[in-house]
Amino acid sequence: MADENGILLECRKVSKLFGDEGKTQQVLQMIRDGVGKDEIQSQLGAVVGVREASFDVKRGEFFVIMGLSGSGKSTLIRTLIRLIDPTDGEIIVDGEDITKLSEEGMRNVRRNKTAMVFQHYGLLPHKTVFENAEYGLRTRGISQTERREKAQSAIERVGLKGWENYRPSALSGGMQQRVGLARALAHDPVILLMDEPFSGLDPLIRRQMQQEFGRLQEQEDLTTILVTHDLDEALMLGDRIAIMRDGEIIQIATPDELVTNPADDYVASFVEGASPARFLVARSIMSEDPITVRDGDSAESAMNLMRERKIWSVFIVDGSGKVQGVTSWDAVQRAAQSGSGTLTTSTSGVRKPTTCDPGMSIDELFPLVLNTRHPVAVLGERDEVEGMITKNMLLEALAHDIDYDEDEVEAPSANGAGTTEQANTEVPSV
Repeated sequence: MADENGILLECRKVSKLFGDEGKTQQVLQMIRDGVGKDEIQSQLGAVVGVREASFDVKRGEFFVIMGLSGSGKSTLIRTLIRLIDPTDGEIIVDGEDITKLSEEGMRNVRRNKTAMVFQHYGLLPHKTVFENAEYGLRTRGISQTERREKAQSAIERVGLKGWENYRPSALSGGMQQRVGLARALAHDPVILLMDEPFSGLDPLIRRQMQQEFGRLQEQEDLTTILVTHDLDEALMLGDRIAIMRDGEIIQIATPDELVTNPADDYVASFVEGASPARFLVARSIMSEDPITVRDGDSAESAMNLMRERKIWSVFIVDGSGKVQGVTSWDAVQRAAQSGSGTLTTSTSGVRKPTTCDPGMSIDELFPLVLNTRHPVAVLGERDEVEGMITKNMLLEALAHDIDYDEDEVEAPSANGAGTTEQANTEVPSV
């Protein structure tokens, strides 16, 4: 069973070496000492295929392993079900360390817990679509009735209903890939592994298959590990992406984190050309330090805070931090000059705030931000104000690739807010 955090697979410092087995321990020690792949090969003649790879995959997650040719990504995915035995490390599949299993134990894991789809589909040319889809079930000794139900269900899930009695030679490349996928899905695998499954297809068919598999992944709540060198594919499908270089995992991140905050120049070169705006959400661009005052606070103290922060608008919250209203400098100033001198939700000029959740996309944010004179409040799970987004922040996020003159425009702060202007309109003078 998966652990309490829902982790179905955990890879713990897995290494795979190729070469003289008598030098294995020496090579592993050099890896621990931080010696590079080229130096190890030069000194000992050993090739480091995978270097202390560590990651976990949760139930229902789509995890992508990405890298250039020779980076070790295909070697790594094959170690996960011991098609290639790892040299060192642990691989925990559904709570069991498979590196300690016998060959018979591994066959049971492959038959009952995992399924793999390769770039080359490996279909049996003399068998029909249906017979190919049920083939793995037959080798497991599944009854004919159950085989037929599972195979037919899988065929329909990949959109091949009506093609059951055709042989692979009558199918297009994309349809043949669907047969391979149906064969894998018929197993009801705990984890589905895919090694460059779409790379051999024509671009148009490849994109169609990517989109269809993305839909299937969401509908079926599959747990999938995909190897690819295609950035668009990784960004489209992945919940998290691991970038590999020379057998080592350089960075593991969500698509938006990868594009907006690459770990080094190597990762940056991978994602070059991918627009960060495509992946940005409210959380990515908001200021994490919005101006808030309590309902009933002194309007004068609110004015002082707004002067200090050079903010035009202020959010009014209740005792638990839930947002109740938003108002402007002019309204706060009038309240300070009135008899009560307090700022409440009933104060003239206090408006209902425009709000969003932290995961709202840029496309959804646009009309909200542009159609209000006040910042948009980003709310947490209990409706507390976690941040705010202004027009300037939104425009800065979309203008990420414009080279500003540093002498003319001050750089934005780390949390996404401008250092001199955070509101949607002119800041109040001191």
